[in-house]
Amino acid sequence: MSRLRDAIDSAAAHFADAGIDSARFDAEELAAHAAGTDRGRLGLLEQPDDEFFRRYRELIAARGARIPLQHLIGTAAFGPVTVQVGPGVFIPRPETEALLEWAMGQRLPQAPVIVDACTGSGALALALSAVFPGARTLAIDDSQAALEYTRRNCAGTSVEVIRADVTTAGLLSELDGQVDLLVSNPPYIPDGADLDPEVAQHDPEHALFGGPDGMSVIAPLAALAARLLRPGGLFAVEHDDTTPQATVQTVSSGGFFDDVVSRPDLTGRLRFVTAVRNDQP
Repeated sequence: MSRLRDAIDSAAAHFADAGIDSARFDAEELAAHAAGTDRGRLGLLEQPDDEFFRRYRELIAARGARIPLQHLIGTAAFGPVTVQVGPGVFIPRPETEALLEWAMGQRLPQAPVIVDACTGSGALALALSAVFPGARTLAIDDSQAALEYTRRNCAGTSVEVIRADVTTAGLLSELDGQVDLLVSNPPYIPDGADLDPEVAQHDPEHALFGGPDGMSVIAPLAALAARLLRPGGLFAVEHDDTTPQATVQTVSSGGFFDDVVSRPDLTGRLRFVTAVRNDQP
């Protein structure tokens, strides 16, 4: 196994030199992918053959060029689910798992109505439908490229996939005042922000940028949530780590929500706002 360990060590060093923070993890994940196994089982492998090392070298070169790990292995883990991803769809990231954990900890009715707006790969919708199996869960996005992954990921589940622009007036009007939880990881990065190559070059711009101040989608989302949520219904929206105050102000404006709070992600940075729909008509 020394040849495999040496190859992983070399890959990790190469990734670190390329500026990749998760260098060791990525080196092991790609080795496991090339071997057709899980990262935790690498130590159980027999000596890989030359074909493995050929595949591994190709993967190392691609990752070193800052192609996302998830594009190379074709999947992304998110909470209790794993989704297929690739070019054209936003890759779910650990930052959003803080929002998911908050949502998972809420007390919802036995058969709640949940909306995941700007669903992308469907990760949030799928994770919440797994946690609340009695829910009616709707996953909404307006990108055909993203929805190809959404439909693939949601096939065989109860999640309803809808192609729609969440900023459209009157969207889902048949559910006005009936939704128990609306979550969203929308485009929220202010235009012109400096991004890692994996994001800037490989995530779709449509899923990233929210106008000059990052609020161009969050503002209509807050209006959508105010209309769809029942009194006591819950709203959670991710925001840029530079815009917590602006997001709180945007959600608070109009007076439809109480308990508007910006909450931290797993690194301690303020990352998402939660709110409770009040009984104001």
